[in-house]
Amino acid sequence: MKVLVTGGAGFIGRYVCENLLVSGHQVVVYDIKKPAFEGAVYCCGNMRDRTKLWALIEQAEAVMHLAGLLGTSETIDEPIGPAQVNILGSLSLFEACRKFKKRACYIAVGNHFMLNTYAITKTCAEKFALMYNAEHGTKIAVVRGLNAYGPYQKHKPVRKVIPNFVLPALRDEPITIYGSGGQVMDFIYVADLAEILCRGLLDDHGTYNSVIEAGSGRHTTINHIAETVIKLSGSSSVINRLPMRAGETKDSIVVADVSTLKPLSYGQADMVTLEEGLTRTIDYYRGHLEEYK
Repeated sequence: MKVLVTGGAGFIGRYVCENLLVSGHQVVVYDIKKPAFEGAVYCCGNMRDRTKLWALIEQAEAVMHLAGLLGTSETIDEPIGPAQVNILGSLSLFEACRKFKKRACYIAVGNHFMLNTYAITKTCAEKFALMYNAEHGTKIAVVRGLNAYGPYQKHKPVRKVIPNFVLPALRDEPITIYGSGGQVMDFIYVADLAEILCRGLLDDHGTYNSVIEAGSGRHTTINHIAETVIKLSGSSSVINRLPMRAGETKDSIVVADVSTLKPLSYGQADMVTLEEGLTRTIDYYRGHLEEYK
């Protein structure tokens, strides 16, 4: 099958594309940057370019929609650009899927209730996807990706928890925690998320009027993650605490309902454990420390 992957050069995109390629599918990456892996056809472009996007969707058999402008506190003061890409760009893609009768999978966010630009825009597009399915009969699977982590994840400009804990730990530098550290998050190894997304796109699961939540279902505090990273990396790092960042909810709980994964025949038992995933991730960063400055 020929699959178009928007945002395929990104962190999650890399794993999705490699999953599809290993399964024998032809992959076309639509992104503003060239992917760092081999095997996919690359087309440079962004979600605002309706003409180019629609032409690629018409030529594909299925569409994996991962592209978006990220950032929690980073986009609070500049919401217009993310709204144009994450909402209007997604609407354009959904309309093309309707017109050309293409199946798709859209990645949404687990913290859909938070009042920040990224959560708001991604959740708005999530609602539109469900509307298209209900009113127009499209097959757009909506998968809420929880907190993905693993090798190749960037630590900036958008700040992600795991690389910003692991990299300082490997350098025996202070690890910064925003807030009390009691926030509960659901961490999923990125290869597991990629598998769920690919099943959401390719399987005949019939789940198009509700949301699939891609997470482990396990409650893990930020404090526990920091302590585990320090332990597994053999670090002497100390914890540095700062006030909560803008757009983030104090002592929030963001955990997946794993029962929503049943139509995809995937669950906790199939996933990489947190300790194993962190060990793999730490080993990767240890071997590439000079690349992350």
